[in-house]
Amino acid sequence: MRIDLNSDLGESFGRWTLGDDDAMLDLVTSANVACGFHAGDATTLRRTCAAAAARGVVVGAQVGYRDLAGFGRRFVDMDPGELADDVVYQLGSLDGMCRVAGTAVRYLKPHGALYNAVVHHAAQARAVVDAVRAYDPALPVLGLPGSELLRAAEAAGLRAVPEFFVDRGYTGDGTLVPRAEPGALLHDADEVADRVRRLLAEGVVRAVDGTDVTVRAESACVHGDSPGAVAMAAAVRAALEADGVALEAFA
Repeated sequence: MRIDLNSDLGESFGRWTLGDDDAMLDLVTSANVACGFHAGDATTLRRTCAAAAARGVVVGAQVGYRDLAGFGRRFVDMDPGELADDVVYQLGSLDGMCRVAGTAVRYLKPHGALYNAVVHHAAQARAVVDAVRAYDPALPVLGLPGSELLRAAEAAGLRAVPEFFVDRGYTGDGTLVPRAEPGALLHDADEVADRVRRLLAEGVVRAVDGTDVTVRAESACVHGDSPGAVAMAAAVRAALEADGVALEAFA
């Protein structure tokens, strides 16, 4: 049994530091690196790509809306063509940083509001997929199981990779609890480690309404900006290794 462990990184900006990227890169197998639209400046992104390459961590482009002030967590009702252009722009920018670090962008994952939008928003989901297919049809797309994004990716011949969030609450229909609602964020390292163990053993996660929701995942995400993110990632990694689960990048 194997699974990928990913985290959102490269989200600092100028003198403002978010998360502990170096510590997370010692624990994860894939890094969802910001592309400068929702977070990250050029120096941060280049440093993050170099640090990932030095550790053998796979780099993915975490694309988002052009929303630095809102950290990409506000929905933007964009024309699909313009959204596709923005995604290509972000892919190319991060790929350049990867190139000088001796690595390359190996997959794409939407961030924040865009991630949530493409669960149900078919036009924006197709726009993201169109951008990936135009840039490099060999790039996998990482997203929520059952989402419009993954359906569009599969229809376009792209590899669609489902993921599980170890530190986010789930609704009864398998979507993420909005961040403003109770139960949206989990903070206990042992609890999140047990959730991943149960996911792999039984294929389910306990939703906030008390029901068990079926979830299929090839990757597990720990948000790099969550309180105690490093402790949670360390607990998850230790629990999986103790169970004999191999931690391997999917891309």
